[in-house]
Amino acid sequence: MEKRIGVVSHYYDHIGVAVLVLEEGLATGDTVHICGNHTDFVQRVESMEIDHIHVDAAGPDANVAFKVDEPVHKGDAIYLVPEHTGVVVGFVTA
Repeated sequence: MEKRIGVVSHYYDHIGVAVLVLEEGLATGDTVHICGNHTDFVQRVESMEIDHIHVDAAGPDANVAFKVDEPVHKGDAIYLVPEHTGVVVGFVTA
């Protein structure tokens, strides 16, 4: 189940970078779901910055920036997509 971890506070469309205000922690390598009235996509966080300094992780109340695959809008919600657990439901072998 996805967990809300923050909200978009700004989007720099000329460089495709979103700034988020985090409510929970986020790390590079995490997969996020960004959604709003006109936004709905999933992507992996490849790198992120705080005040133009590269960081590997950030906690609650941090303002982080990272490159997004699609345009986002102020107020869009950010959800952490849980890692696949490897459990397969309904799989039948012959």
